[in-house]
Amino acid sequence: MNDARSSRPSILLIGASRGLGHAMAEDFANRGWNVVGTVRGNARTALHALADDHPDTVTIESVDITDPDQLNALRDRLAPRRFDVLFVNAGTANDRHEDTIAEISTEEFIRVMVTNALSPMRAVETLAPLVEERGVIGVMSSGQGSVAGNEKGGRELYRGSKAALNMFMRSYAARHANSERSLLLMAPGWIRTDLGGPDAPFTMAETIPKVVGVVIDAQGKPGLRYLDRNGKTVAW
Repeated sequence: MNDARSSRPSILLIGASRGLGHAMAEDFANRGWNVVGTVRGNARTALHALADDHPDTVTIESVDITDPDQLNALRDRLAPRRFDVLFVNAGTANDRHEDTIAEISTEEFIRVMVTNALSPMRAVETLAPLVEERGVIGVMSSGQGSVAGNEKGGRELYRGSKAALNMFMRSYAARHANSERSLLLMAPGWIRTDLGGPDAPFTMAETIPKVVGVVIDAQGKPGLRYLDRNGKTVAW
């Protein structure tokens, strides 16, 4: 790695092929960061186009975070490197017509909980050794994961998966109470993406620069925070 590249801050961004993850990768690249973004499989994605436009700063790795063996292999491939930020963006949603938890099939419950709660935490646990001692470990949560903020119900499986993710991060933080790393649960808001749908009130252009700014600002602030895109604390 040349001196210019090695002197730049760096982020390992899990789940950067499209949507919020791709938009974050693009914003970090435009700010001069080195970005290692991950995709699932070998198909060409929007991240590949971004890497074509930023050959000196954006590189691509393949991993399916629901597969522990693939996570271990990614850690081993990147073992010589250290990152200022690890951010896990990967996630999914269930059918919006299935609003109550009683309507969810066992198979769908398992799929969403594994993708949104278990797998991000496996990624954090596996890839944390790659993060600088005073770096940031962030995970894409949601305001819908707030127990205190749930006053309308609906989307119960998605809400439950993000609440579980928040709890698991609280446990991780408790086990690493003496760490100098910053831990971040990000609640970006309802955004127009494939996941958020066309009725969402905010565009990625309005939201992502704020999200990236919150991640960058978290550097050097040990402990766990649950923040929205404006850097305000979200009620647990």
